[in-house]
Amino acid sequence: MKPLQTSSGDLNADRRADYAEMLFASGDHAAAAELLIGALELAPQWAMGWFRLGEMQEASGRLDLAAQAWDMSLKLDPADRQGAALKLQLIGKGPVAAAPPSAFVETLFDHYAETFEEMLVGKLDYRLPEVLDAAIRKARPGRLRLALDLGCGTGLMGEKLRPIVNRLEGIDISARMLKKARAKGIYDALTKADLQDFSHSGDKADLVTSADVLIYIGALEGLIGTVGGLLAEGGLFAFSVESLASGDFALQPSRRYAHSEPYVRRILAANGLSILALEPTTIRQDRSEPVKGLAVVARKAHAA
Repeated sequence: MKPLQTSSGDLNADRRADYAEMLFASGDHAAAAELLIGALELAPQWAMGWFRLGEMQEASGRLDLAAQAWDMSLKLDPADRQGAALKLQLIGKGPVAAAPPSAFVETLFDHYAETFEEMLVGKLDYRLPEVLDAAIRKARPGRLRLALDLGCGTGLMGEKLRPIVNRLEGIDISARMLKKARAKGIYDALTKADLQDFSHSGDKADLVTSADVLIYIGALEGLIGTVGGLLAEGGLFAFSVESLASGDFALQPSRRYAHSEPYVRRILAANGLSILALEPTTIRQDRSEPVKGLAVVARKAHAA
């Protein structure tokens, strides 16, 4: 995929954009937006610049102008690697989507691959792999024949699974995250695929994991239906969601999705998966606040 154009390609426009960022950091959001408009007059095809203008206009309280900027970002980059459609949805200026743009998710994790573990584990106190590992071992002690790690990222969940599985396969949308996972040498196979639309033609799995991944899926019917088809009878699905008090699922200001417990229970049951464990947990920290979620282990029923 073509990388994001972080530079406008025009030196004078980039200088103005840099000054705009300095103003924005000082708290003068409206002045920052005006300066960035000047930069975009010099580089009108700069999709990321228009996206950033939308953020500055939003911060200054001018939502109509923010929407115009994000609409322009979408026009220039229909794949929406910036995630402008999600920003429009959050301010009530765009349609409600059941999933984020795939290009946005891929770009996001390609961008963060180099510093992902340092930030997530070192600064955001991410401990979900340990939580799911303990729940898996309790639900099914002993070794497992095949595990599929969906949204494997750099392999944090895979590191926990490797000692208890004979074969471990990882799937992720980000090539750069897969490169990091491959360097660890813990996976028997790694595949680049979009979890919103993927298939697996190998053997049925004893375990499928998806740690801190469904927040980038939204509606879970498709993925959990796929997981149900991947699992062997009696196989486990271990995953997490961010908690939602009411409704089924909803896009959060973080541009991640949260899911309610009744929705999770209903979709699992509809796909022949019974819950063995469902525990509240802290997924990670975000802006020094704990992100509340659910750690879930479900089992595929045996055939009658």
